[in-house]
Amino acid sequence: MDAVDRSILAVLEQNGRISNNELAARVGLSPSPCLRRVRQLEEAGVIRGYRALIDPAAVGRSLRVFAGVRLTRHTRPDVVAFERGVTQLPEVIACHHITGNFDYLLQVEVADLPAYEDFHANQLATLPGVATVTSYVTMKTLSADTT
Repeated sequence: MDAVDRSILAVLEQNGRISNNELAARVGLSPSPCLRRVRQLEEAGVIRGYRALIDPAAVGRSLRVFAGVRLTRHTRPDVVAFERGVTQLPEVIACHHITGNFDYLLQVEVADLPAYEDFHANQLATLPGVATVTSYVTMKTLSADTT
């Protein structure tokens, strides 16, 4: 991977729907070599896909909660059972296996606090192997594009 590939990736991270002609112009290539490089990056698995970023509030998920989960045991069957269960919950946007005070950090999106209370009590806390859940409610999210 060279500097041109990195430039292509930087532009695509900002706008995955950019036309090949515009992408080529931005990275200083003609369209054919640019398209060839993008396809090579896709085939190599560097570009794993393209997706739409959805406004959570627009689809009834205005509350974002980060939940730290500790498991009771760390045997392989317990970990597999938890991971299988947590990945089936549509409210869980991301699940990270981490080090530190928790075993997993989940990003959860729901409509509101009562919906999270229901999710916590009736789905998350009932997953196999869950010992504790510590919830952090998001008040505001900052990103580079909100400056």
